[in-house]
Amino acid sequence: MSELSVNHLLGIKYIKESDIQLIFETADQFKEVINRPIKKVPSLRDITIANLFFENSTRTRLSFELAEKRLSADVVNFSAAQSSVKKGETLIDTVNNILSMKVDMVVMRHPNPGAGVFLSKHIKASIVNAGDGAHEHPTQALLDSYSIREKLGDVAGKKVVIVGDILHSRVALSNIFALQMQGAQVKVCGPKTLIPKYIHSLGVEVEMDLRKALEWCDVANMLRVQNERMDISYFPSTREYTQLFGVNKKLLDSLDKEIVIMHPGPINRGVEITSDVADSKQAIILNQVENGVAIRMAVIYLLASKIKQ
Repeated sequence: MSELSVNHLLGIKYIKESDIQLIFETADQFKEVINRPIKKVPSLRDITIANLFFENSTRTRLSFELAEKRLSADVVNFSAAQSSVKKGETLIDTVNNILSMKVDMVVMRHPNPGAGVFLSKHIKASIVNAGDGAHEHPTQALLDSYSIREKLGDVAGKKVVIVGDILHSRVALSNIFALQMQGAQVKVCGPKTLIPKYIHSLGVEVEMDLRKALEWCDVANMLRVQNERMDISYFPSTREYTQLFGVNKKLLDSLDKEIVIMHPGPINRGVEITSDVADSKQAIILNQVENGVAIRMAVIYLLASKIKQ
């Protein structure tokens, strides 16, 4: 069996296209498992995984936890919001304490970009980056690409527009890397204040007009406006943002083709997309959630098989 070229999943920019395909093929097998009456496999019975969330997260944490339990791993959950980190303990101390409990893998979300890379240089366990600041969120990008592949047959050659708060979004950056690696074309669309200056250096075009962006694309990935990451106001009002960059059913229906709507969640209904769009047959938002478990099972399983060697 082929294996991953890396010992950690720190970001899409550290892996190869062959890694993405291997993760997808493995996820295909796990999707069958998830849809069986007995949803567990004993693959990782002797592996202990610590989930370290230094930032609040419900969906990603639950998705990882479910993936780990489906693989029969032992799971330790650590929420830093209620922990000694508040008392001033450093990242390395926290992790070393957890590692002294003989943990094989660490799934970590951290507000600082590069936290996972830093950790991988100091500890022996395998690290999965579950989001580091506004930098990367690799498993989200993988599940997004996987969902496009499932819906449209292939990612190569597809046109994908990422709409919204690109500046604060780790989902956008990881998605750009993953989509380009698989041969898709990527554009971004959003308020000028929310488009990072370096975006052109990634080979990504900026389209300011949402309608033009939607007419161009096969898939629109609608990002949430991350108010919690904004210390200043990047646009006049939510209402104005919605008028310029929100997708409603009337706009969707007026296009001359049917495009696929994605959203990494949680959705601000009525802001980036209306409820009738979120619940329409063009939206694959719930498929993304289901695929998230299969993709995370695949990543954990493939990394764990390297630990066992």
